Amino acid sequence: MALEAPQIKEMILEILPGADVQVQDMRGDGSQFAAHVVSDEFIGKNRVQQHQMVYKALKGKIGGELHALSLQTSAPE
Repeated sequence: MALEAPQIKEMILEILPGADVQVQDMRGDGSQFAAHVVSDEFIGKNRVQQHQMVYKALKGKIGGELHALSLQTSAPE
C-alpha cells in the first residue's frame, strides 16, 4: 500500500517536531514525492546528516511503500 503526503509529513514530524515540512505528490498517483524540510535540528549538520535524519523518520519505507522521494533539507536562516 502506497503512502500519502500527509502520512509522510506525519512520520517526519514524529522525529523532527516543530519542523516546517512540505510534502508534494509529484505525479498524483502516490509513487513519487518531493519533500522540503526545515528544522532547527539541522543546525551544524551537513546535508548528508540532514537527509539521514529524514530517512530514519521514514523507517525504511523508501523503495517499498515509498517509491521515490526528492528531498531538500535546510536549517532555518
